[in-house]
Amino acid sequence: MEGDSGSRLAEDRTLESPNEAALLALMEKTGYSMVQENGQRKFGGPPPDWEGSPPPRGCEVFVGKIPRDMYEDELVPVFERAGRIYEFRLMMEFSGENRGYAFVMYTTREAALKAIHLLDNHEIRPGKFIGVCVSLDNCRLFIGSIPKDRRKEDILEEMTKVTDGVVDVIVYPSATDKSKNRGFAFVEYESHKAAAMARRKLIPGTFQLWGHTIQVDWAEPEKDVDEETMLRVRVLYVRNLMITTTEDTLRQEFSRFKPGAVERVKKLTDYAFVHYHSRDDAVTALRLMNGALIDGAVIEVTLAKPVSKEGGRRFGNRGYISSSSNVTDPYGDGSSSCFLHQGCEEEEIMGGGGTGTPLRITTQPSRLGSLYLGTGTGNVERCVYPFLSGASLFPVSLLALKPGQLSSAVTLLEYYCCKNSWSFPEYYLHSTPGQDGKLLLIYKVVISTTRSCFMPDKLCTVLEDAKELAAQNALWNLDCSFLGCSSPGSVSPPPPLSNGT
Repeated sequence: MEGDSGSRLAEDRTLESPNEAALLALMEKTGYSMVQENGQRKFGGPPPDWEGSPPPRGCEVFVGKIPRDMYEDELVPVFERAGRIYEFRLMMEFSGENRGYAFVMYTTREAALKAIHLLDNHEIRPGKFIGVCVSLDNCRLFIGSIPKDRRKEDILEEMTKVTDGVVDVIVYPSATDKSKNRGFAFVEYESHKAAAMARRKLIPGTFQLWGHTIQVDWAEPEKDVDEETMLRVRVLYVRNLMITTTEDTLRQEFSRFKPGAVERVKKLTDYAFVHYHSRDDAVTALRLMNGALIDGAVIEVTLAKPVSKEGGRRFGNRGYISSSSNVTDPYGDGSSSCFLHQGCEEEEIMGGGGTGTPLRITTQPSRLGSLYLGTGTGNVERCVYPFLSGASLFPVSLLALKPGQLSSAVTLLEYYCCKNSWSFPEYYLHSTPGQDGKLLLIYKVVISTTRSCFMPDKLCTVLEDAKELAAQNALWNLDCSFLGCSSPGSVSPPPPLSNGT
């Protein structure tokens, strides 16, 4: 089925497929070439009489849930309804069936957007619906386990030596020590191909930088937001803050040029969202505050990228974003804080995406108000019953329980991870000596699936208290990050525990 790499189907008579004649007829009719290489079949790229560079970023869409026995002769005419196709890439199995997905690059972004609106959830065959969403060429790699004392220039120099096509290196300073990095970096390449070749070279896990075996993976692609939407955003994303910087300080600094301009501020670890009453004030603050010094830290300020009301969809190994996500207020006009952001502490773990946004947005549980306030599980009656001899026991999943049956934040965090198909939380214990000589404990919580890392701002003397506090803090941060808060004070952070803090 594969034939020689890059061989033209019209010349490769080894193709044994019932639709061979239909494919040849399609090529004859359109004038496009078709080649088979590396498990995919390319139709076009470029089309006949094309001059100049390939279409810019944003012109390609991803198509999922394609019937396995459907090929270009049926698919191309459907996607031509949206506009002129530059290249159609159908992923192929050795058996001759397709893999269920394809990439369609149009000659313009407008055609790609039209294809999404026109063909997403289109009934391609009776009872068979395809999904169409924007495809992003990922040119960025995540590099983990980097010595924390290395600067951006050091990492850029080393990566340029060992890989080709390096354009930039993105390094985030530690939340607690701005002179150090967080143990990871993002390396930007000139093309997806260059990034893929670099990943192939570095991925075996034996490559070392400065004597350290590094971790390599794709960075989560940054989601594009259309220009019209961005022109209406009046929320700023502020990064590289000190942990000790307060919301009141941010409100004061960001409204210094115009008292009362700030509507509200929401700070999470070392990043924050600053909401303005007007778009013009947000733009002015962006110009004045980017690069400003607050509490000894040079901050970075950008416009927050809102999550679209329409959401989007991704399929297969690209993850899935539900189009029915309960997302509101993408322009900062209401109470939502649903914004994509870049460079927060959640990215510290291996695989942390460049967007800082979760790899996927799923249906979230209701707000856990009682837990945050430390009131336990509400009105659930807590009783102990005798175990009778001969009673039948049945295996039960954690998901079969109700949140009200879970009185521990540690268990509740596991419950929500299980409910959302995330990996279970991992707890990493740290300590520091207290002023009175006591050993103070704190846990860092890692959820690798969401590429998230959370650490509370309180230390404990009792191990169980430290773990419970860490779980409460993670639940609170996840809730605020994914659901948004109606106001900065609408949900209380985890309170100090009664004993041991």
